[in-house]
Amino acid sequence: MTTFTISDLEVIVATRAKASPDESWTAKLVASGQDKAAKKLGEEAIEAVMAAVKGDRANLIYESADLLYHLLVVLKIADIPVETVLEELQRRTAQSGLSEKASRKDP
Repeated sequence: MTTFTISDLEVIVATRAKASPDESWTAKLVASGQDKAAKKLGEEAIEAVMAAVKGDRANLIYESADLLYHLLVVLKIADIPVETVLEELQRRTAQSGLSEKASRKDP
């Protein structure tokens, strides 16, 4: 089992975001703005879904890694620490998923 955490990835994303866009894919995405980064996140989500539907375990693992990375880039641009997302997940797990879903207000 790995000791690598989502927080470790967040630190890497933050560090690479400060690099030159000519030297770092992360910096290039950040410099391109939220629209580009969010589009890339969506593409990775679709690829992960396709791998899941096909039952392609190896590709699902690969695409899930891409998806998590691109999510952290989008969060970085939005200045939302991953800890804030984890706090939201913790809040939601304090009740059943069905109860949590029922308590949401429609936008």
